[in-house]
Amino acid sequence: MSDRTPRLLTHYHEYVRPEMAKQFGFDNPMQIPKVEKVVINVGVGDAGKNQKLMESVIEELEIITGQKPVVTKARKSISNFGLREGMPVGASVTLRASRMYEFLDRLVSVAAPRIRDFRGLPTRSFDGRGNYTMGVKEQIIFPEIDYDKVNKIHGMDISVVTTTTKDDEGLALLRLMGFPFRDQDPVTIGAAN
Repeated sequence: MSDRTPRLLTHYHEYVRPEMAKQFGFDNPMQIPKVEKVVINVGVGDAGKNQKLMESVIEELEIITGQKPVVTKARKSISNFGLREGMPVGASVTLRASRMYEFLDRLVSVAAPRIRDFRGLPTRSFDGRGNYTMGVKEQIIFPEIDYDKVNKIHGMDISVVTTTTKDDEGLALLRLMGFPFRDQDPVTIGAAN
């Protein structure tokens, strides 16, 4: 990892912070929302039967994020799904600091536009507390993944956790950071605020 400041972090300090303070009238600089962490989660339903698939998911997640994933295991046994307690069911990575900003920069400027039939991200995916979660159907939208070496196409959930508790502030923050949201989507704000 290099010593240079990530491009998106510089953009946040120089443009996003002053714009958020002006837009929402924050007097105290500590009130201005920021992105706290990004959690990338991949569920692998066939992990118990196919160990190679689990290994390839872990390897691809490590290539995409630059960080070693944690294997998530089943908490309880469910016989209908052929699931036993402790069986691996997925992988997860939590990114913070500069790795998080570098990942978000690649996500919004390179990977998201590569999504098939991309018309922008939906604004309805906020959780009522200022956090945003999006689902990606194919891991091959990330340029780091070599299509010829892909074992199986799989999706992932990407959750962006912010320091705000309001969806409108979270939406404004992510929009100012370059997230390509759909403009025609009705923003459902105020339900949990």
